[in-house]
Amino acid sequence: MEEKEPLLGAHFSVAGGLENALITASELGCRAAQIFTKNARSWKEPDLSADQVARFQAVREETGVSFVASHCTYLINVASPDCEKRDRSIESLAAEMHRSGRLGLDAVVLHPGAHLGCGIEAGLKNAGQSLEAVLSRDTGQFPALLLETTAGTGTSLGSCFKELAALLYLLDAYSGVGICLDTSHIFAAGYDLRTAEALDRTLDEFKRHMDMSRLRLIHLNDSKPAIGSRKDRHEHIGMGQIGTEGFRAIMNHPMLTSVPKVLETPKELDGKPMDPVNLNCLSQLAH
Repeated sequence: MEEKEPLLGAHFSVAGGLENALITASELGCRAAQIFTKNARSWKEPDLSADQVARFQAVREETGVSFVASHCTYLINVASPDCEKRDRSIESLAAEMHRSGRLGLDAVVLHPGAHLGCGIEAGLKNAGQSLEAVLSRDTGQFPALLLETTAGTGTSLGSCFKELAALLYLLDAYSGVGICLDTSHIFAAGYDLRTAEALDRTLDEFKRHMDMSRLRLIHLNDSKPAIGSRKDRHEHIGMGQIGTEGFRAIMNHPMLTSVPKVLETPKELDGKPMDPVNLNCLSQLAH
């Protein structure tokens, strides 16, 4: 029986049309992709036309990209102590879930938010209530909602598995909620990934708080800063502090092989396109 290639891809540009990200993914031999369905630094919510949706779905069928996720705008903060900002975040996330559902996407990735000084417990409570307010609007069209691990910069939530588990507990009624693990972020938060043994210890810690079935997506990024730095700085695969052996372990770990993986590494190095280089590196490490 022929072994399937991993569900590997990258975050691709949608310039000129959402479907263009799928065309780029296909040209690079990718089976997975991540996109923005809107301007990532704007509150404005685009209203997709039936033609845009049809074009995207037709190109996805043609290209055979198996897994597609969207990433929410960076402005959303479902944990904010400010009611007005939290309400705006709820509306923006709901719009993203509806839009991604219309496109037939598999998942929406969201940063869990920042408590902005009100404390972790209060921040988690705010985030849980905000997410419940969004998920309760689902009429069966929403994709999975994936809470992304963070580096722990400032007052951001989600830099430790315990906090993410607490959010999953608050949203226990919603089976579509899962985790997106960002390698650069958890490394910056203090979880070691540099060797096969270190990866095993980190996954054991994950399993201590959550079932592995909750891990639905991995962002593959090397880290410029050292472990525990709490600084979010992505680096090309094998050129950062996690290193080649760490990514070899990730690509071959039996508990992770079926989990979709997308790059969020810098797009260029000295003017050279780097998605093909990083993707080829990961593909080689997987064999």
